Amino acid sequence: MSTIAERLNVLLGAAGLEPLNAQVADKFGEYISLLLRWNARMNLTAVRDEEGILSRHIIESIAVSRHVPVEVHTLLDFGSGAGLPGIPVALCRSEIVVTLAESQGKKAAFLQEAVRVLKLATKIHAGRAEALTQRFDCVTMRAVDRMAEAVAAAARLVKPSGWLALMTSEADAARLRVAAGTGFSWREPLSLPGGDQRILILGQQLNSTA
Repeated sequence: MSTIAERLNVLLGAAGLEPLNAQVADKFGEYISLLLRWNARMNLTAVRDEEGILSRHIIESIAVSRHVPVEVHTLLDFGSGAGLPGIPVALCRSEIVVTLAESQGKKAAFLQEAVRVLKLATKIHAGRAEALTQRFDCVTMRAVDRMAEAVAAAARLVKPSGWLALMTSEADAARLRVAAGTGFSWREPLSLPGGDQRILILGQQLNSTA
């Protein structure tokens, strides 16, 4: 029987993405096993089966990690939930200092345990991301409550010349660009694996004033 790590690399290949090396793939196997155990008793993610988590959440997050600009050294995952895409970014891009912000106590506890098990240097902010005073080279976000409001708050946490990386759908992209404000220059959307017209939109902060 194939391991989670082996199946993950098969799915990456099917999506046209480079496979992970064995060490990183095994770390993803640990993370997914932990996520499945916790998800059985609390609602970390609506997708609850192993194959669904692999094909939807993990592959998508790995794709995002590879599109994060090379100049990024600090990254905030705003409303991290189950650690997506923040933990995959930390696993794939070890040069980036990742902070996971999550206001729901049980989810923040899961993130603390995941970081401990995976031996990551990732930081946890167990509270609302809006309360942070630090600004980051990149702020990532996927589906969160009141997404447009959250994007507006996330935009204020981006350093000058830094990036917003939003995982969204083609239908919502224009609304989220507007929510971020006029101080961003947006790249062409990047298609994400997994269907449902999921895309990554990358906006660079042009306004050098705080």
